[in-house]
Amino acid sequence: MSSQIYARIRRNPRFAELVSKRARVAWSMMGILSVLFYGFVLLVAFAPEFIATRLSEGSNLTWGILLGFLQFVVYIILTFIYVRRANGELDAINAEVVAAAWKEER
Repeated sequence: MSSQIYARIRRNPRFAELVSKRARVAWSMMGILSVLFYGFVLLVAFAPEFIATRLSEGSNLTWGILLGFLQFVVYIILTFIYVRRANGELDAINAEVVAAAWKEER
């Protein structure tokens, strides 16, 4: 692509919207992931007795194992949400912006 097409893309208001939406989604997910990950690490560091507590009498499953497993479940769900959003809404805006830039070229 030529630099003129890139300039047209950057001038398009939908491109600014795309960048804004993508950043908002990325920062939101990063915030959720950070809270979950560092929250778990802080629990392990400052509440080891809670993490070692068994879920029920005679069970080998502890709160630490359950919370560690649930982190992976949440990460998979968040990945699914991001992929759906990126492949749907964000890709549609991207295609619209690129098509508009090529249309101006001709």
